[in-house]
Amino acid sequence: MSERELVCVVCPNGCSIHVDYEDGNPPRIVRAEGARCPRGKAWVQQEMEDPRRTFSTSVLVPGGDFLEASVRLTKPVPLSKVFDVMEEIKKVKLKPPLEIGDVILTNPAGTETEVVITRNVIARRTS
Repeated sequence: MSERELVCVVCPNGCSIHVDYEDGNPPRIVRAEGARCPRGKAWVQQEMEDPRRTFSTSVLVPGGDFLEASVRLTKPVPLSKVFDVMEEIKKVKLKPPLEIGDVILTNPAGTETEVVITRNVIARRTS
């Protein structure tokens, strides 16, 4: 049996949760203690069995009033796919205009998420 200490990120409480588990793929949770709410218990199970992450980054926008536009994922992706998703995002170069919510990638690295713009970018004015 193995053990692990996790800090829950579901709410501001930041509960320290002690987990005893049997190794495997996925690991089997034997006991989890320290969560002050049911959401913490569900989060521990998800984190141990299928850890997922979401993130924000930026893409290049040559010719825009900003050189880069911020983007984010619409759904968390498996932790093992984060770097693959990032590699696909790094290849993207966009042309203005861009509006918040524009989808720039669908299912990057075979994940079930979209990458969306989070900043409006207009074409740069030329004098």
